[in-house]
Amino acid sequence: MRNKGAKWSVRALLFLFLIALFGDFLAGSLPIYCKINGQTYFPVFKNYAVDLGLAQWNPPFQNMDWRTVDYDQVVYPLIPYAATTMDAKNRSFKSPFDKQDVASTKFKHWLGTDGLGRDVAAAMIAGLRTALKVGLLSMLLASIIGLTLGGLAGYFGDDGLEISLGRLLANMIALIISLHFAFIARTYALTEGVFMLEIAKSIGIVVFIFFIFHFFGKWIERLPFLSKVVAFPVDIVVMRVVEVMSSIPGLLLILAIAMIVPTPSIFTIILIIGVISWTNITRFVRAELLKIRNLEYIQAAKAMGFSHGRTLLRHALPNAIGPVLITIAFGIAGAILTEATLSFLGIGMGTDVTWGSLLRNARQERSAWWLAVFPGLAIFGLVLIFNLIGEGLKEAIDSRE
Repeated sequence: MRNKGAKWSVRALLFLFLIALFGDFLAGSLPIYCKINGQTYFPVFKNYAVDLGLAQWNPPFQNMDWRTVDYDQVVYPLIPYAATTMDAKNRSFKSPFDKQDVASTKFKHWLGTDGLGRDVAAAMIAGLRTALKVGLLSMLLASIIGLTLGGLAGYFGDDGLEISLGRLLANMIALIISLHFAFIARTYALTEGVFMLEIAKSIGIVVFIFFIFHFFGKWIERLPFLSKVVAFPVDIVVMRVVEVMSSIPGLLLILAIAMIVPTPSIFTIILIIGVISWTNITRFVRAELLKIRNLEYIQAAKAMGFSHGRTLLRHALPNAIGPVLITIAFGIAGAILTEATLSFLGIGMGTDVTWGSLLRNARQERSAWWLAVFPGLAIFGLVLIFNLIGEGLKEAIDSRE
């Protein structure tokens, strides 16, 4: 709280979260409230229910042009355009200061339009949603991978995990099978379905397969040649994987994967960024656990007979999470920049409106300065916010400050 830059960045981030959360009430082509022939409707709320599968549009509201309806009363969002709404009367790059062909000032394009007549202000709100979605979800995925691998490497080291050859063989088979059926075979579902739901299903598949092979491992370790207990070098294996991933240029890897994915979308990019961004988190978690795994309270937990899982999750990881928060904050900023770069290049984002796609449209008309200035400032501002938050966390956690 003593770092003013970080404090105001948190406040600004909360404000941006509110804008993204209530974006449909700030910019959209559907009325918030309307009365037609004496009947009251709330189209925005109805549309939420339709998207969730809880309701459906009935005639005459299916594919209805809400602008042509004769309302008794109507309340439109502050910006009465969706990000994809095309205003044919104001196409061909209308500047915020140009004379616009609108019915009233309520329908003015305050930040101008692009070549197809789409409102830039509405696109900015949609782009904010995309940027926050990519940054937060990709780093959530990276954090899960990084905390798991870094925690195992730092806690067990090279000689702390003793396992029978039978259980080791069963777990390796389970890993290969679970990766195939949970992610590779479900590529279409992950890219086309509800992302968080499909990820939850994939995690469930992984847990189920490992659960089945847990009992398989208990059975085969009874065989004499598979009952020998060996120390599995977790640290060496994890760090070699980290070194291999770090040696590959991240942006080039993302470009290569995005180009070969059959149905690119924003969630494809989230998945790719998350899968390649866990290495720094793994390093930090491992380094912290290497420092604390021999401290008195960890040894006391082991002496009391606590399981490795309980000791790691309830005692070791909570005391190593501080520096990881800094890495996550900076990682979110990096993910937002990566997403903007990819959408600027027109790779992997599908039809989603992003700040990078607005910047790409600015190349079509060099005089359309508003298509470069507003998205550019937005990318700069959001990345700066997360960097300042990361710097504030660094000062708060660093004992030397």
